[in-house]
Amino acid sequence: MNQQILFKSRPEGKPGNDNFQFEDLQEPECQDGEILLEAEYVSVDPYLRGRMRDEKSYIPPFEIGKPLESMVVAKVLNSKNSNFQEGDRVVGMLDWKKKQVHDGKNLRKIDTRLAPAPAFLGVLGLTGLTAYLALEKIGKLKEGETLLVSGAAGAVGSIVGQIGKIKNCKVVGIAGSDEKIAKIKSWGFDDGINYKTTTNMKGAIKELCPNGVDVYFDNVGGKILDASLQNINKFGRVINCGAISIYNETEQPTGPRPEGILIKKSALMQGFLVRDHVEDFEAAIQQLGSWLKDGKLEYEETIVEGFENIPQAFIDLFDGKNTGKMLVKI
Repeated sequence: MNQQILFKSRPEGKPGNDNFQFEDLQEPECQDGEILLEAEYVSVDPYLRGRMRDEKSYIPPFEIGKPLESMVVAKVLNSKNSNFQEGDRVVGMLDWKKKQVHDGKNLRKIDTRLAPAPAFLGVLGLTGLTAYLALEKIGKLKEGETLLVSGAAGAVGSIVGQIGKIKNCKVVGIAGSDEKIAKIKSWGFDDGINYKTTTNMKGAIKELCPNGVDVYFDNVGGKILDASLQNINKFGRVINCGAISIYNETEQPTGPRPEGILIKKSALMQGFLVRDHVEDFEAAIQQLGSWLKDGKLEYEETIVEGFENIPQAFIDLFDGKNTGKMLVKI
């Protein structure tokens, strides 16, 4: 039986399984110009929490009673579209359905001879593109600089730190367990900070970055961003990529005002959305693929099995239960 997952209700605070609803469907049939797809891997990402709010953003919010969507690797089961053949594997923004028909627009074929299919949702997908392009466009990382990364054991942060080492920079990561700190060191990070056991984040950053921070790649926001700003160097760059620490807040959190530091240090703090740089995707994928082939990049995935576990895998992101990219294998 085909199934889909509907957005049942908007969460207050941290999402729960009661915000999702499973619905059985008949297996669809494709018409002229369409393809029939079967989901193989589903990406769950922290930014989806923002789409659960009924507010205007860079991407429309989820609608109550409608299927949720995210990046999915799918197999073409049947094609009545000349651009696709049965057996092709594609990646794109798709509904949370086991099977669905699609017109093929905005889907990209993937070559699993280059890398396994899940990699196209991670290191060779929006995750890797975000890490690479944010560092290129905002970070402008130079050899010998100090790069600080939060969410360092996560999907984006883990790639960011490794790119920093490829560029011969000092790289310090912030993560949420001693096991994750050991993991990022195995990827080449110079050192790491366990934020869950650190009482003085400003001091911990200063200790491991004695020459200050030239580029801070922020995936978490909140108090860790505050402490990182207090260690930023003259002409430093802060990349605002994510703010998972505040996504589930029911009231607008407050903190130190950053403008004094930004003025005093002539520092740049800028938000990054990978969708603003679609024209650079192909070149970035080629570079990431080259590093991967040469053994300069490693990646890790946390793969949960079962369509029925997609909502829980998403919820687990907010408890840091993933190392690297969180995926669901259907």
